[in-house]
Formats: sequence, C-alpha cells, structure tokens
Amino acid sequence: MKVQPKQDRCVNQRKTDEKVTMEAAEVVKNRPNFTSQGFLIWSVEKMTDWTIKPVCFALSEQGGQCYSKLTLIVYKPPDRVSITFLNHSESPFEGDRYTLQCHVTEVAPAENVLVTFYSGEKMLAQMHSNTSSEKKPVTQSFTLNIVSSKEDTEAQYWCEAKLELGPEGPQHLPVMASQRLFAPQLSCPVKLKVTEGERFPCEVTGNPQPSVTWFRNGQIVAPPSHLNKKDAGNYTIQAKGLFSKNFTVEVKILPARGTANSCCGHFLLLVLLTQMITHV
Repeated sequence: MKVQPKQDRCVNQRKTDEKVTMEAAEVVKNRPNFTSQGFLIWSVEKMTDWTIKPVCFALSEQGGQCYSKLTLIVYKPPDRVSITFLNHSESPFEGDRYTLQCHVTEVAPAENVLVTFYSGEKMLAQMHSNTSSEKKPVTQSFTLNIVSSKEDTEAQYWCEAKLELGPEGPQHLPVMASQRLFAPQLSCPVKLKVTEGERFPCEVTGNPQPSVTWFRNGQIVAPPSHLNKKDAGNYTIQAKGLFSKNFTVEVKILPARGTANSCCGHFLLLVLLTQMITHV
C-alpha cells in the first residue's frame, strides 16, 4: 500500500488535546483504535477492496474535527508473464516486420505496470498500460513491432513486468519475467568425432520446442543412438521452431578404446608363439 495524506481541513478551535482515528468504506470493522500520537498504524490481514478511500480524522476539544483524505494504492504483482511472436515467418528475411506480444496476467493497478522487451540482454522498448482507470487486477497484452535482421535467428526474446509505485511505495517489488523464445540451436559441432559405440551427442534445442527431421544421402533417417563405423558420413538436420534452420553435421567414427591395444597384443602373442616353435 502507498499512503500519502493530503492537506488537512479543520473546523472550529477548542482545546489542544487531540485524538486520531481512521475510517474506510466497507472496512469499518478493521478500523484502527484512537491514538493520542500524531500517527497510527493500520494493519489488515487481506485487502480485497481495490477502490478503498480511507479518511484520517483528528478530534480535538479545542479545534474540533480535522480530517485528511488519504491516497492509497492497493497493488498486486502479476501471476504470470508470457511472450509470443505474432505474424512471424519460419524463414525470416532481413527487413521483415514482426510483432512481439507480452501477456501480463492478473496485475493491479494497471496504470502502474511497466513492461520491458528484451533481445538477449539488450533492452528493446519499455511501455506502460493504456488502462489508466482500472484498479482491480486485469490481464493485458503489450505489443512491440520489430524489423528482422541477420542476427534475429540467434537472439533470445523475452519480456518482464513490474509495478512502479513511486518513491513512497515499496522499492523492491518482485519483477516477473517471461520465458525466453529462441530459434533452434545445435548442441554439437558441425564436424564431429565420436568413438565407436558411444552415444550420438547431437541434439536440437529451442523455444518453442522445434520439430526435427534427420536426413542422410537425401533419405529421412532416425538419428543413431550408439554409433558404429557404418554411421560415419554427412547428416542434414532440418529444424522448425521459432524460425526454420538447417544444420549439416559431418560425423567421423574413431576406433573404440582398447581396440588398437587388443590388436597389438594379439600380434605380439603370435610372434612369441612363432619364436617358441622355431626354437623347439
């Protein structure tokens, strides 16, 4: 909550003794007790009246009744923040226009929401809500138009939403961030050396999760789980996700560990046996 008293208005003047209390529509049962101090603390377990208008009263035998209307903001951080691409092409061309949409769920008040769009760690834009009068929690979408560049297929797009309640409000409210959108990425080098019998270490990641098709010699194949000599060669990987991307991987199979030593051992044993037979 943010409380900021406005200018007091007083009637009559009688005595210096003064008592202070506070009232608010629909929450009178939670009204704080009178106090002889110049301030009081009002505590409630839960606040569900988003348009509450509390008034602070001061009663004095000499000065009569004074009161001050308080500006109070009831706030709620967003439940969730998500990001999507609108009207985008899987095969982007430089100069194409796209729209990023940041979806903020159940936040209040809307006029205090600040949304920031990012590409990687680079800030693209900031914007406030255009719903200035609604005090109850709302769900709202914010859009940003961008022009594609060569770097877009490598960028990660995301957004975050936070409440700004001014210098007198809470300064460290949680910032809610969306997931990061990124195009398909290959987890292995394009020239790959794998020991025979080992697992194929190539995977394609992305958000959204891409659909992946493997090709070898122009034919669709399943990626081998464990490699042997016949699996050596060139593979083409077609991935369709945020954007479409093709990867080519050249696979070389290395002899399994111990294979060379085993061959040498067998050769030495054969030489020794030959020498023994010759001496006999």
